Amino acid sequence: MALSRIWSAFIIISVVVAAYHWLVQGNETIFNKMVVGKADDSYPYVMIGAHNGDTSAEAKSDFVTEIKPFGFVQKDSAIDAKYIITDDPNSDTIRALRKISPDVTVYTYGHVKAIGMRPVDGIFETCKSAVNISINLIGIMTLFMGFMSIAERAGGIRFLSRIIGPFFSKLFPGVPKGHPVMGQMMMNFSANLLGLDNAATPFGIRVMESLQELNPSKDRASDAQVMFLCLHASGFTLIPVTIIADRLALRAANPTDIFIPCMIATFVATIAAMTIVSLKQKINIFQPVIILWIGGISILIALLVYYISTLSTAGVQTFSGVLGNGILLLILFLIVLGGVYKKINIFAAFIDGAKGGFETAVRIIPYLVGLLVAISMLRSSGTFDAIIDSLKSLFAAIGVDTRFVD
Repeated sequence: MALSRIWSAFIIISVVVAAYHWLVQGNETIFNKMVVGKADDSYPYVMIGAHNGDTSAEAKSDFVTEIKPFGFVQKDSAIDAKYIITDDPNSDTIRALRKISPDVTVYTYGHVKAIGMRPVDGIFETCKSAVNISINLIGIMTLFMGFMSIAERAGGIRFLSRIIGPFFSKLFPGVPKGHPVMGQMMMNFSANLLGLDNAATPFGIRVMESLQELNPSKDRASDAQVMFLCLHASGFTLIPVTIIADRLALRAANPTDIFIPCMIATFVATIAAMTIVSLKQKINIFQPVIILWIGGISILIALLVYYISTLSTAGVQTFSGVLGNGILLLILFLIVLGGVYKKINIFAAFIDGAKGGFETAVRIIPYLVGLLVAISMLRSSGTFDAIIDSLKSLFAAIGVDTRFVD
């Protein structure tokens, strides 16, 4: 019910804010942007005359820089432009240009600043994006759910449950001891630890499905689901393989310099999430088992930080790739080896699990469409911009650097 209210509020607020932009600020394109807008939309323009009475090149350059994030692209000729920005919309020059290009839109400098918003995908494009996300997940979901099925039939999940059980049973008191979901959680957290986001997603969905089976109130998240979701979202990462790979692809000067900050930040976030949820659910986090596990992980992080600090940039990159991807391959190897040892039909088990992964990827499409469209409407209506501007004004008023808000 809470999600329903939040979702409804998002849509209502976005439409109200958009109506304000249209009626009060005269933004005639706001509704068009919300429905059919695209993130790569651009608005070619030329500037005619002075900028607020200032004819200096510096003033115009500052204005060009200011409106560039809004998708405005400066052109050299009015013939190539769809918008004319000027101080005097009624000047003879503007009238002459309108006769030549009757479809051109004329804005004043102040009006452009008032209606300027970063171009984002509208409702239709967001629907496509939501479906594309699910389609891209199908392969990953199919693969890892297939391997998880092998692990379950071979007894690997129950084996992990027995190992992690003493710790998880304290954080998830509502989950029966030895339940397979404990092992599934371990698989999810292991993928997160290795920075393998694509692998963590199917494991996480499988965990939520298993916890839902244990949930006595099907229309409300259980305490175990809340705890797991918060721990999963905090994303404790020892080896940020995916992030380093992305930074390398984008030609970052030092792709591995986020290694230690990422490790520390996600560890702190996980401890904070666990503490806050435990307080809410009245779980005693000072139990010996919890303290020992957290202490052990803290020591592991300290040793890893020390070792990484001794490596060169190239060494860190090699270490993260070999260890992260190597452990993933080792897990898949052990799963198959366990299936061989237990003499199960490995490929049949894989196919059965893979089918479930495919079905899950398709089932989440309506949820993705609904949530992403609501968020898109908030962004394209200017609601987020209004919130950010308000925060910037607030922090500026108390003398705080506002760059972190951006």
